[in-house]
Amino acid sequence: MRTVVVDTNVAVVACGRSDHVNDETCIDACIDALMEVFNGTRVAIDEGHRIIDEYIRNLSMSGQPRIGDKFLQWVYERQACTEYVEKVHITPRNRDDDFEEFPDDSDLQGFDYNDRKFVAVALTSRFSPTILNASDTDWSDYCEALRRCGCKIEFLCPQLML
Repeated sequence: MRTVVVDTNVAVVACGRSDHVNDETCIDACIDALMEVFNGTRVAIDEGHRIIDEYIRNLSMSGQPRIGDKFLQWVYERQACTEYVEKVHITPRNRDDDFEEFPDDSDLQGFDYNDRKFVAVALTSRFSPTILNASDTDWSDYCEALRRCGCKIEFLCPQLML
């Protein structure tokens, strides 16, 4: 079974709520990625609820009206079921948004602290998940350094990574 870490921007773009993404190809790619989750892809999150809390801040817990909202509801309802959701322990460092599991690599010093939880989860997971990104160019800017450290990143909207 494939395992993924889903950056919040994927669900937000799938909902059509991203201010800077109106590309139908990108929106469709995000919808397709979330549909794959519903159809048998495992999602990796942190056991400290940092990722789910970010989803909750940006999506609707009711699961309505869009597929990104449904994704939040899906993950939230299945978080205790290891068949669908892997919960990974990550250890905060000096701040709540930096983690021991995040690579200590000078090429990643400027990487967005808000996204470090996704990297920490991906590198700690026993399933070696792929991180899904839609619209955040930070992932592209640091792609080589992240890959060198063992991260697999899938750019759902490569046209936005210019």
